[in-house]
Amino acid sequence: MPTPQPPLYRSSDQITQLVSDFEAGTLAPDQFNHHAHMTVALWYLSQMPFAKATATMRTNIQHFAAHHHQSQLYHETITGFWMRLLRHILDSADPSEPFADVVYRVITTFGTMDVFFRHYSKERAFSPEARQRWVNPDLIPLP
Repeated sequence: MPTPQPPLYRSSDQITQLVSDFEAGTLAPDQFNHHAHMTVALWYLSQMPFAKATATMRTNIQHFAAHHHQSQLYHETITGFWMRLLRHILDSADPSEPFADVVYRVITTFGTMDVFFRHYSKERAFSPEARQRWVNPDLIPLP
């Protein structure tokens, strides 16, 4: 089994640059992988209240997708799930832990879609309804 690549975002400067490149649309689509999504989401959640962070994430992913002609990139239920989980993780984090360390820990712990698919069947997750609006999990309810 191959060893997973470590996350690229180990410093506050790297995280700030990622967010800036993402928002400017200068980040290549293949660079906006799951780890980058999570890092940007964590940054937004650390900077603004949950509702605003979620709205900002939604808007900016949609803008990024349109800029790169990748309309399939945005998925409301997946985004909503991760924003909820990441908010919970940030709320549980030690406030003295450096933010870049929190990001690294979150990515190394939750860096795959496995946790999402513990809650959602693939049929429900990839339904047109789930792509367009929030749908509740069909396997394990969220706490």
